[in-house]
Amino acid sequence: MPKLGLVLLAVLSLRGCVKYEYEHEFWLDVDGSGTVYVTGRPQLWAAFKGLPADDARPEESKAAVRALFERSGLHVRRVTWTRRGGRPYLFISADFDDVNRLSSTPAFPDLQIGLTREGERMHLDGRWHRPPGLPDPAPGDRGGPMAVRFHLPSKVYSHQNATSGVERGNIIGWRQWVAQGLSGQPMAFGALIDRRSILLSTVGLFAGAIVLGLSGLGLIVYLTFRKGKAEAISP
Repeated sequence: MPKLGLVLLAVLSLRGCVKYEYEHEFWLDVDGSGTVYVTGRPQLWAAFKGLPADDARPEESKAAVRALFERSGLHVRRVTWTRRGGRPYLFISADFDDVNRLSSTPAFPDLQIGLTREGERMHLDGRWHRPPGLPDPAPGDRGGPMAVRFHLPSKVYSHQNATSGVERGNIIGWRQWVAQGLSGQPMAFGALIDRRSILLSTVGLFAGAIVLGLSGLGLIVYLTFRKGKAEAISP
């Protein structure tokens, strides 16, 4: 049955942009810093992070999630309360200095994550899991897909069963159904990436090409000047 669920999620992703009911989306840099976006229905914030969120009091809910992330050492960019298909969603974007410090903070009781250096490569490893003792949402709030996704800064050498492999822009993600997450099923993830960012590698190659081109041009100018000088002094 779990394999069938993964197949169905993969089919959904092929049909277009998947709308997740609960999602962590990370933009990582090779030094471990980055930005995280968390989106979820209020009932799932309560079920997975223990944060009371009430559709009748959106401003209080926004203030609560901001305080939660700031208390966890993140720099909050924006908190919004939106609706999609008539249903409320709580969204936050925040910057962090070190992804290795996020695990087990008040904002991420449901996430274990680490980024470690292995020679010239970096190993991303982690697991999403529901903490025990949190309230269950109503039956009508148990449907839809959820995900943990990463926008990686460098070449991906391998990954641990990412749902759609390496997508455009070095995006990898892991998905399951909300009902699976609520039942306690963990979602493990991992990837092996280059320690050098794609941007720096591209700049390095571009700079190398410029230096090589200028060196070649300089050599041509030198040889031309030398040839002209030799012809000028010859009888």
